[in-house]
Amino acid sequence: MKEKTISFFQSVYEVVVLIPYGRVTTYGAIGNYLGMKSSARMVGWAMNACHSNKNIPAHRVVNSSGLLTGKHHFGHPKEMEELLQKEGIEIENGIKIIRFKDAFWDPSEELL
Repeated sequence: MKEKTISFFQSVYEVVVLIPYGRVTTYGAIGNYLGMKSSARMVGWAMNACHSNKNIPAHRVVNSSGLLTGKHHFGHPKEMEELLQKEGIEIENGIKIIRFKDAFWDPSEELL
């Protein structure tokens, strides 16, 4: 089981590094792309485990409503918001992406 979890996490990271600058995707969209439609929570666990790896742009993964639900796993509470804003993504009240549909990147459509 441990090897399967590590393999799943690695698969998640391989998708996350492909998210274009200035775009975001969701935990569920990554899980769906990987063939595990109900695995959004597992994708979240993978994201929580990778914050020490600066090569994985974890800040580009948000929940299905465009909320920065993973922000408390970064070095400081505003880090996720600041990283997204540097990429041109506007954030409302420090928690929600403005024009989320425009920023959304769907790996199932983009990685054919």
